[in-house]
Amino acid sequence: MNAPRPWASVILVLALALGCTTTRRGVGLRADGTPEYEDCPDATLRVMRLLRLNVGDSAQIELDFNQDDMSPITLYDGPVESVLNTNLGPLRGPTRLYGRVWTGGPQVVIRYYEAQPPDGGDRIPLCAVARLSKGQLRKRPDSKPGTAILEFSSAGVYIVDAFR
Repeated sequence: MNAPRPWASVILVLALALGCTTTRRGVGLRADGTPEYEDCPDATLRVMRLLRLNVGDSAQIELDFNQDDMSPITLYDGPVESVLNTNLGPLRGPTRLYGRVWTGGPQVVIRYYEAQPPDGGDRIPLCAVARLSKGQLRKRPDSKPGTAILEFSSAGVYIVDAFR
């Protein structure tokens, strides 16, 4: 039997009380096709503080749950479902991360707005980004518009307080 998680109830109540939602306003694009600056909502920052998810906390993820452990992978502009391979604070693998992909620039940009624990509990708001050192989220030259072909299926995910 699973041990009770008192933080899960707190998060649900806080999220409902603060009106957290997955709907995001359209994010403007820079001239190179990458998304512009975007604030992390105050309600989401409060939830992350309660969970003790701090800026810079990181974990390993599979970028696209449907292309797990493949090489290369193709990402498309729009929604993405990723999965944690390692723990991120109280979020345990295989928590799913929901976000958005932009492929317009020289590198893929992936922003995450929600996490769903593996037990199927309610989604938790968060602000996180996918990163991989040495420019390895750079698209392959044979990527077509609206897509990004990447060599690796995994990357790091990092908690942020704003999307830059």
